[in-house]
Amino acid sequence: MIQDRHIVADCFINAPFARLQDGLIDLFVQNRLQPEIGLEGGVLSRCRESDFLTIAGRLKKEGLACTLHAPFLSLDPGSNDVERRRIAYQALSRAFDLLDIFTPRSIVCHPHLISDQDDRMSEERLQLSVSFWSEFIDRASSKGVPVMFENTYEKKPAAHKAFFTALDRPTARFCLDVGHVMAFAGNSWSDWLPALEPWLGQLHLHDNKGEHDDHVAIGSGLFDFEAFFDYLHRRNLRPLVTLEPHTEESLIGSIQYLAGSPAFNNFIALHRKNHV
Repeated sequence: MIQDRHIVADCFINAPFARLQDGLIDLFVQNRLQPEIGLEGGVLSRCRESDFLTIAGRLKKEGLACTLHAPFLSLDPGSNDVERRRIAYQALSRAFDLLDIFTPRSIVCHPHLISDQDDRMSEERLQLSVSFWSEFIDRASSKGVPVMFENTYEKKPAAHKAFFTALDRPTARFCLDVGHVMAFAGNSWSDWLPALEPWLGQLHLHDNKGEHDDHVAIGSGLFDFEAFFDYLHRRNLRPLVTLEPHTEESLIGSIQYLAGSPAFNNFIALHRKNHV
């Protein structure tokens, strides 16, 4: 059994769907952990509806909530290439079809707001992105599910700010991935969070040393989590929280760090109080 798991009782833990099928679901149930279910790796085309119903049924039977993480690898929703947008649309449609099955607290998506050749978003990409995602936001909104758009390779928050402003939908929210801020943007949460605070809906928490997207245990890299959690607490921000370790060892290390973090405990205590 994982020690101190009560610390993250209101958090979600990343869990690829294929691994849940292969037995990881037992670890989650035994430790009362809630998954953020990753839909990468071809599971949307390989798995049948009954496969998803089985995992969803197990979670609901145990009273465990979940979030979903839509596929994103090799998808480019904002491309001006019609075929690339079609491929993205088909993959994401299959993911959003699962909202009825899992009734998740959110679905996380990568909007890919910059092209591979540039570090800024063109007006054309902005308009194509808004047009592409509007239908999916409406689909999720009709089921009471917010869509969380995550930062990945974007260097600055300007593209996301323009994107959310143009969308102008209350259920389109920002998912701040703190590891991506360091590894890909090469800057700090303080360069991102104040600019996108009005849209903040979710966090992806993991650590690295600023060179690679390592997804190691919280506290084992260079990210300043104490200042970050203190800011969230002082600003009374209450986003959903997802831990994104890539190994069970990193999960245990993350939970141990959070259990001993005064700033996280202050943040999560008020988070729970506000959600009673």
